[in-house]
Order: sequence, then C-alpha cells, then structure tokens
Amino acid sequence: MPTDRMWDAGPAEVALSVLAAWKVPDGEVKRLTERAAVTAGSYGASYEQLGAVWGIIRHGAREKWPDAVSRPAFVTAGRSTVALFGGTAELVRSSFGGWSWTGRGADGASGAAADGAPYAAAEEVAAHAG
Repeated sequence: MPTDRMWDAGPAEVALSVLAAWKVPDGEVKRLTERAAVTAGSYGASYEQLGAVWGIIRHGAREKWPDAVSRPAFVTAGRSTVALFGGTAELVRSSFGGWSWTGRGADGASGAAADGAPYAAAEEVAAHAG
C-alpha cells in the first residue's frame, strides 16, 4: 500500500507484515547462535554448559545444536617441534586432546602456554607459540 494508506490495512495484515519483517533477523540470530555454540564446543564446552547459558537443559542444547560438541574420542598424545625465525617451540598434544607449548626464542627468551589454557587445534597452539 502507499505510505499514506499503510495503516488502512486490517490488524491481521499489519501484524503479518511485522512478523514478515522479523524473519530475516531471526534467521541471522539463529545462524550466529549456532556459530557461537560450535565455537564454545570446539574449546571444550559441554552441552550442559551450553544449555545453562541458553536457559535450557542439556538435552535441549544437544537438540538445538547437534554438532556443537564432539564426542570425546581417544586421542594419541604427541609432540612436534616448530622452528621459526631462529627460535623453536615444542607443541604437545595431551591424551585429552588439548594442545600446549614451550619454546625458546632466537634471543634466548623462553616461554610456555599459560597453565590451564589448552588450545583446541595444532594450528592455534603453533600461532601462540610463534
């Protein structure tokens, strides 16, 4: 309808128009919340934790974001070394799947991952070690 007659529509048509306007942001919010849940899950959050922040039970979170938390699998612990700009870092994968690092720079300074802050992926721990 033209702007000067937009409120001439019946209440149902006006309400439906408002509802239609909310469709796009609703879809975007769903996409962003799923992305946040998957990111939290990749860093070790459980379905119980996801549900708690969303105000639902663990089972509800699992149904809402079925791929957010991967089931723990047996992970082989391992080590690898990265050499970069004259320094070296040892990347360590624990048996629970998290990564940490220790290293020595070309200037002799040493460093290590902060205690209690395992990294989720080898690429991430390598970036922090660098």
